[in-house]
Amino acid sequence: MKKPVIPVEPLPAFLVADAVRSALAEDLGRAGDITTAATVPASARAHAVLAAREPGRIAGLDFCIAAFRTLDPSIDVSISVPDGADVARGEAIAVIRGPARPILSAERVALNFTGRLSGIATATAHLVSLVAGTPARVTCTRKTTPGLRAFEKYAVRCGGGYNHRFALDDGILIKDNHIVAAGGLTRAIAAARSSAGHMVHVEVEVDRLDQLEEALAAGANSILLDNMSPDLLREAVRRTGGRAVLEASGNINATTIAAVAATGVDLISSGAITHSAKCLDLGLDFQTA
Repeated sequence: MKKPVIPVEPLPAFLVADAVRSALAEDLGRAGDITTAATVPASARAHAVLAAREPGRIAGLDFCIAAFRTLDPSIDVSISVPDGADVARGEAIAVIRGPARPILSAERVALNFTGRLSGIATATAHLVSLVAGTPARVTCTRKTTPGLRAFEKYAVRCGGGYNHRFALDDGILIKDNHIVAAGGLTRAIAAARSSAGHMVHVEVEVDRLDQLEEALAAGANSILLDNMSPDLLREAVRRTGGRAVLEASGNINATTIAAVAATGVDLISSGAITHSAKCLDLGLDFQTA
């Protein structure tokens, strides 16, 4: 029995279109797809199947559709497995029909986006499965590919994870270097609170329990517990007693995440699900008549 599809609000179409146009321009270069133009008749038609060559969670199909239809709006892309769904090895994800030339020219851009985002969704879904039954949420970080952050964070949502802040302007996160530069943790939190708007969340990073106590006394909304052992995390949860949201971070992977979730923290952030996710192996194969 298949897992239910994770419902995710689609990305704005103009963001997808702009990214796809830029990628196609990069790939087509100055003279277009000279291989296809030289070998494939302009009248040739194609029936191609996009399939998974390994199991995983799908994300990024809007990019796949946009890649083909940007080059030729007459191309038909029929999706059989939506974003947020799991696929088995060999399972068909979409069928593409239309003129052969633009399908061939758009193939790599379609696969690059969909494979990359599906890899992130798959890595996220794996971590989410390991904390099932606990209240902990798996979140991403700002460790994303430059220019692709909105798309990679979308893929995290397709994997059942949650998003941390998108940029430096949508939340205050006081880290260790901020604390040093500001002259101390309490001073940094006080300065943040005095300048932030009423809707701005203030989080502070700590790596010791005495810093946790100081952050709680200073009124931080949430506290990032950096590279703490499960025993220290458990004690941090006990001392906090619900007065702030607690986020565990540092060395989060498939081996460590279950023990971290069992401590009772609210959030577990992982940079690896975006910066180190392996692309999901997808293939586009033309079908013979």
